[in-house]
Amino acid sequence: MMKREPILLIMAAGMGSRYGGLKQMDGIGPSGEVILHYSIYDAMRAGFKRVLFLIKHQIEADFKAKVGDPVARHMQVQYAFQEIDRLPEGFAVPEGRVKPWGTGHAVLCCADCLDAPFAAINADDYYGPEAFRAAYDYLSTVEDASPARWMMVGYRLDRTTTVNGYVSRGLCEVDGAGRLVRVTEHTHIVQSSDGPLTTQDGKNYLLLAPDTPVSMNLWGFTPAFVDELRRGFSAFLEKALAENPLKAEYYLPTAVTAALEGGRATVQVLPSADQWWGVTYPEDRPLVVQAIREKVAAGLYPEKLWA
Repeated sequence: MMKREPILLIMAAGMGSRYGGLKQMDGIGPSGEVILHYSIYDAMRAGFKRVLFLIKHQIEADFKAKVGDPVARHMQVQYAFQEIDRLPEGFAVPEGRVKPWGTGHAVLCCADCLDAPFAAINADDYYGPEAFRAAYDYLSTVEDASPARWMMVGYRLDRTTTVNGYVSRGLCEVDGAGRLVRVTEHTHIVQSSDGPLTTQDGKNYLLLAPDTPVSMNLWGFTPAFVDELRRGFSAFLEKALAENPLKAEYYLPTAVTAALEGGRATVQVLPSADQWWGVTYPEDRPLVVQAIREKVAAGLYPEKLWA
C-alpha cells in the first residue's frame, strides 16, 4: 500500500478570551512570524509535507496573507472551516450560542481532508522541535488497526506554566508501557516557589509533582478517529443542549477517553523535554518574544523563517 504522508492539522479558529484577540495573528518572531510559524517550521524539518489550517471564514483573507501564503511556498497547504451550525442531522444551534463547539468539533469540521494519519495542535502554543520529530516518526509508520493506535506528546508540567496567572492542563496517567491511561483536566494550576499548585476552589491548593506528564493538545491519530468523534458528538449534544447550551464544548480528550475506556484505541505517550511557550496572558508575550530571539541567536531558527 502506498505510504500516506502524515498531515499537520493546526486548530486556529478560536479566540484568546483571556488574551483579548486573535493570538494566532500576533507576530512574535524577528521578521513578524507568529507562534504557529515556528511549529510549522519544526514540523517541516521533522518531515511533514502537508499542513491543514482549521480557521473561521471571518479571518480567512488576513490569515492566508499573514500565515498561510508564506508556508504555501514550502508545503502543501489546505484550509477547513469551523462553522457553529455544522451539526449532525436533528440538531440546531441554540438561540444565543456564539461560542464554537470545542476541539472535538473542530477536527470533525476537517473530516473531508483527513485521509491520512494526522497530528493535531493548537495554533497558539510553541511545542519545540523534539515534539514534531516524535510525532512524524510515529505517524509515518502507524497503520490502521483494531484497536486503533494513536499518540500524544507529553510535557513535564513544570515546563508548561506561566508566571502571569493560572493555566488549565490535562494531567496524564501513563502505564508501564508508556500508554495513556487517562487525562484529568485541572483548570486552575499556578506556579509557586514549592512547585506547581492546583486548586478547585481558589483557596485550598494541592502540590503537584513537577515532572507530571501533561497534554498540551499535540495528538496523533489515524483517520478512524473521525468515526470516534462522530460517535461521541451526538451524545455530547444531547446532554449539552439540555444542561449548558451556550457554553458546553466537546474536547478531544473526551473522545480519546471514551475510546480508551471502550477498548477501541491505545494512545502511546511520547515524552518531550522541550519547554512549552504560549501567550495565555498579554504579559506572556515579551517572554515568548525573548525566548524566540534567544533560539534564533543560538542558530535553532533563521532570522527569517520563510525567506
